[in-house]
Amino acid sequence: MAVGNEHLNYRSFNDLNYTIVKNLHKIPSDIDLIVGVPRSGLMAANLLALHLHLPLTDVQGYLEGKILPSGWRVGDSSIKFSSKKKVLVLDDSLATGRAMEEVREKLSNSCKEKSIQYGVVYMNPEAKDQVDLFLEKCSMPRIFEWNMMNHRIINKSCVDIDGVLCKDPTPEENDDGENYLKFLKNAKPLLRANYRIHALVTNRLEKYRPETEEWLARQGISYDELIMRDFKTQEERRAANNYGLFKGKVFSAKSGARLFIESSISQAKVIAKTAGKPVYCVDQRKMLWPSDVSVAKRKARSLKSRISNKFRQIIEMPQVYL
Repeated sequence: MAVGNEHLNYRSFNDLNYTIVKNLHKIPSDIDLIVGVPRSGLMAANLLALHLHLPLTDVQGYLEGKILPSGWRVGDSSIKFSSKKKVLVLDDSLATGRAMEEVREKLSNSCKEKSIQYGVVYMNPEAKDQVDLFLEKCSMPRIFEWNMMNHRIINKSCVDIDGVLCKDPTPEENDDGENYLKFLKNAKPLLRANYRIHALVTNRLEKYRPETEEWLARQGISYDELIMRDFKTQEERRAANNYGLFKGKVFSAKSGARLFIESSISQAKVIAKTAGKPVYCVDQRKMLWPSDVSVAKRKARSLKSRISNKFRQIIEMPQVYL
C-alpha cells in the first residue's frame, strides 16, 4: 500500500499495480486501445492493458497507426489499428500537466475518426483539469520507485555507494588489501543517478578516497560531498560496529537532506531511527519511515515480553506426578 508523510509522498511498483487494479471501474467500458506516454507511462499503460486484455501502443506508434505485438492471447494477428475507435492515452503521473499538453498537441491532428480520452494513474490535485480521468490523487512533493534516481530529490539526498551505485565486494575482495584495491578500481556499477547527489555517505575508509573518487569520476557520478570513515583499518571499523549509526548521524546533521538511499535493510532501519527521516532500502525495494521503525520495535519488544511471560508461567506451573 502507499505510504507517505507530510513532507514526501512515495509510491512503489506494487502501489502502482494495486492502484490500477482497484480502480479498473473508472476506465470507460468502451475503451478498445491503450496508448502509453513514454517512458514511465508505458509501464502503467502496459499494466492496464494486461488487466483489461486490451491492445497497447505508444504515442509514436499511434501516430504511425501501429499496435504493439500482444501475443496470441489477445489475438495479435487479427488486431487492426483502424478498428480501434475508443482510445485512452495514459501516463503514470501528472504534476503540472505540461507533458500531457505536449501529447495532446502531437495527437490533435491525427486519426480524427477516433475518440481520445486522456488519463493518469497519480494526479496532482492542483492540476485536475488537465486530464479526463485519474485513478488516485497524489499530492506534491512526491517520488516514485521507478523515478527515484531520475528525480531532483537526489540533489537533497544522501546516498550509499556499495550496494547502491556499485555491487558490494565479495568476502574475498573485502580484504583491506590488494583484492580490495582491485575491487575499488573495477567495481561493477548498479544504479545511476541523473542528478547531482547531495552527499555520498559510505563506510569505506578515508584512506581509499583516491580510488573511490577516481571510480566515481569514470562513472560520471557528480556529487557535492563524499563522507568516509576515518578508521585506519577495516578491523577497527568492524570493532566499532556502528555502520548505520554513523550514516544516521550524518543524515541527521544535514538539515537540507530529505532522503537517504541505502542498500542494507538493517542499516536503513538504524538510519531512519537515528535521523528521524525517510530511508529507501535498495535491497528490499522498500521505503522506511521513522514512525514505521518505531512501531516495529515496539511490536518486537511486546512479542518478546509475551514470550518471556509465557515461558515463565510454564516454568512456574506446579508439577503433577502420577
